[in-house]
Amino acid sequence: MINRFALPLLALAFVTPASAQDANRSMPVAVQVADGTPLPVDTAWPGGTIDLAIDATDTRRAVYRVTQTIPLSPGTRELTLLYPEWLPGNHAARGPISLLSDIRFTVGGKPVAWRRDPLDVYAFKLALPAGARSVVASFVHTSPVTGSEGRVTMTQEMLNLQWEKMSLYPAGHYTRRIAVRPTVTVPAGWSVFTALDGQKRVGDKVTWAATDYETLVDSPIFAGKHAQSWPIGEDVRLDVVADKPAQLAIAPQNVATFNKLVIEADALFGARHFDKYTFLLALTERMGGIGLEHHRSSENQYEPTSFTDWDAMDWDHNVIAHELVHSWNGKYRRPADLWTPDYRTPMQGSLLWLYEGQTQFWGNVLAARSGLQKKETILGRMARDAAVYSEGQPGRAWRDVGDTTNDPIMAARRPHPYSSLQRSEDYYVESSLVWLEADQIIRQGTGGSRGLDDFARAFFGMRDGDWGQLTYTFDDVVTALNGVHPYDWAGFLTTRLLTPGQPAPTKGIEMAGYRLVWRDTPNPFDKGAMDHGKGLELTYSLGFNLDKDGTVTSTRWDGPAFNAGIVNGAKIVAVGGEAYSAQGMKDAITAAARSKAPIALLVKRGDLYDTITLDYRGGLRYPWLEPAAPGEQPLDRLLAAKAAN
Repeated sequence: MINRFALPLLALAFVTPASAQDANRSMPVAVQVADGTPLPVDTAWPGGTIDLAIDATDTRRAVYRVTQTIPLSPGTRELTLLYPEWLPGNHAARGPISLLSDIRFTVGGKPVAWRRDPLDVYAFKLALPAGARSVVASFVHTSPVTGSEGRVTMTQEMLNLQWEKMSLYPAGHYTRRIAVRPTVTVPAGWSVFTALDGQKRVGDKVTWAATDYETLVDSPIFAGKHAQSWPIGEDVRLDVVADKPAQLAIAPQNVATFNKLVIEADALFGARHFDKYTFLLALTERMGGIGLEHHRSSENQYEPTSFTDWDAMDWDHNVIAHELVHSWNGKYRRPADLWTPDYRTPMQGSLLWLYEGQTQFWGNVLAARSGLQKKETILGRMARDAAVYSEGQPGRAWRDVGDTTNDPIMAARRPHPYSSLQRSEDYYVESSLVWLEADQIIRQGTGGSRGLDDFARAFFGMRDGDWGQLTYTFDDVVTALNGVHPYDWAGFLTTRLLTPGQPAPTKGIEMAGYRLVWRDTPNPFDKGAMDHGKGLELTYSLGFNLDKDGTVTSTRWDGPAFNAGIVNGAKIVAVGGEAYSAQGMKDAITAAARSKAPIALLVKRGDLYDTITLDYRGGLRYPWLEPAAPGEQPLDRLLAAKAAN
């Protein structure tokens, strides 16, 4: 027992010896580091137009060789060149500077010494000799050759050249005030697609008119050996590259759905903020997947058979619709804290629940309205979304949607051990369900005369022909919603998106005349994805998902598998004494529901084998949406085509 009256003396005894040792200990004192990000100025780069030449012919080794000539104004003795760090559409500092190699700078053919800024490794500092009029930068951008190294951007059949990955720009100026003249040399005979203006080709060297660096970065290239292009509307094209020429075969009626998508988008927004637009699409399993928005184009990837097996691959067609919506929502109308004048200034994503959440909403709606995806597929996708928040994500109890807008910076889309507890970028999907509820509030409040369509036209469709960027704040969103239908929109958005522990966001589905139900067969969206991936989704039964070999790819927190100690990376070797198969697993789950007997699994984790018994009797469970009453429902009307042919 310790005498409580002696505690102060004991505390003093522990403190005094440490103080006595201070005189014999080296103890540095911190100094303030000038680590603030300097803002650029809205003035033109005084040196003139930068020449950027890229040799993209080395497809065997997946290497881009870059030569960049940066003109200087007279008397320039110091130059800071920046590699783009904060990338538009990535919502984070994702510039892969580690892929830049063999970096050299010369003036008048003579080498110039350089060093990285120790507080900003994306900045290269050069001391220039007197009389320097230009700096020539040469370097190599090494595209990953395997997925473990990053996203593959070059194969022997195609490439996806993103200018920001293989160029530098001078610090201190808005990127829209830096002029660049681009040139790319591609493999012999390859087709080249981009939204850049003034394209000319001599042999395999392709040039474009001089443009500003911001527009350049916003205008990537898809090029390929096997390629085809279709006009799909007024000043809109579908430009496609494929792993194999046979994969480009698409029925005319399916091409027409892309045309209808453009028509429905024009009808929704009532204005355009681009003079032309190109869907850049890769049908590939060799180049890395992508879905990235740009003002006059988008980068998209479908599975290789998405054209030739159109109906079976219906689940895979949505990215095109999503990225098209971004031309209005994200590229033209942009959150004020996400817009930056260059690619060094940090981006803030506090309003991504509108930027991405409403884009997710409209991507689904427009895909259904146009026929790009079947209505049943979109309903299946929405059922999957509703199920996640109804049963599969305990993380909602502690973390609100707004906080997940920090995930692009915090997690960089790396997988989580337990994503259902940690949450991920839920500002996409949960926000889309919240916007469905907002649509139904407007429709019910106006007797069906108005809806979120009216918000889209008023908020995103203003200033027809404005090809710039118009920023907005939380208050701007609330004001625009009130202009459509007066309501406590500030309270609604704060509660639904910025407050943890909310009920599952299924109210919009219910107000729209549907309900979430469970069946023992997967909905059309889940079935298509599972059939293609050959995996088995058991999130809402045993609480894990398996790849085609029986390896656990995700585990639901507090689900049956989790509680039995089964985690990601474990492998189901046998079910009920028989070697694992997807059908055998499904049969065992169904049999357990009938016999009330537990399910016996042989599980391998590392070098250890373990027999684990799961006492689960609920059968196979997959989410579906079904009408709550006979006849046409509000959700049916929302997903129905709106534009005249």
